[in-house]
Amino acid sequence: MKTKRKKDEDTKLLPFCVIQAATKGDILAIHKVLNHYEGYIKSLSMRKMKDKFGNVHYCVDETLKQRLQTKLLTTILNFELIH
Repeated sequence: MKTKRKKDEDTKLLPFCVIQAATKGDILAIHKVLNHYEGYIKSLSMRKMKDKFGNVHYCVDETLKQRLQTKLLTTILNFELIH
């Protein structure tokens, strides 16, 4: 059974200049960082839910997703680069 490979864009590291700009509060750079980790945050936010018939469904817990995004944003803004 073959598995799908992620696109090269998804597996690349963020450039240092983007991280540096994000730590200084550049909004576009912060959005790039958040978009880079969007899939990972969604996968961490997945929860198993059952409907009234007992069928299992997986869905994103939006509250948890927002908390993880907020934690990432806080960490970015508090991060200090050592030169």
